[in-house]
Amino acid sequence: MTDTAILDLFFERSEQAISALDTAHGAAVRRVAYNILGSIQDAEECVNDTWLAAWNAIPPSRPDPLRTFVCKIARNLAAKRYHANTAAKRNSQYDVALDELAECLPGADTPEEALAARELAKALNRFLGALPYDDRYLFMRRFWYADSPAQIAAQTGKSVNAVSVRLHRLRGKLKKQLEKEGFLP
Repeated sequence: MTDTAILDLFFERSEQAISALDTAHGAAVRRVAYNILGSIQDAEECVNDTWLAAWNAIPPSRPDPLRTFVCKIARNLAAKRYHANTAAKRNSQYDVALDELAECLPGADTPEEALAARELAKALNRFLGALPYDDRYLFMRRFWYADSPAQIAAQTGKSVNAVSVRLHRLRGKLKKQLEKEGFLP
């Protein structure tokens, strides 16, 4: 079923919309939630919460692309649950992905820092937009979907070492760009 047909079901308030959404994009949503949470049970609860959030958001919203919309909801819900579950513990895969970027990205605790964070998001989008497709794919799989280097290697047919080295170089490029634009000292 196409995204347009799924959205039409949502606008009709048909309960079939959720099952169609799950069939079309459930695997991606589950992968995002599981990569962050590391627990099948927590990931499934997050998926269910994602479907509820999508039901409540559509209509009035008509997201395009739909997969990105539901993956973003799942990622935000999973991150919220992750932080609640692991206040004093570490989930190695997600923490490692965040730690890898920590040296490149400042925090946002005050309104001024929140404004700077929005500007930082624009700079990050410019950085990603300038990357070749393969590099952008690696970066997004690691830092948006929280895939491990081993998972990315399996998806791309590269060695784990080649993926890790490329990601290290991309983080270095990002850091240099952010320093050049004044986001980092």
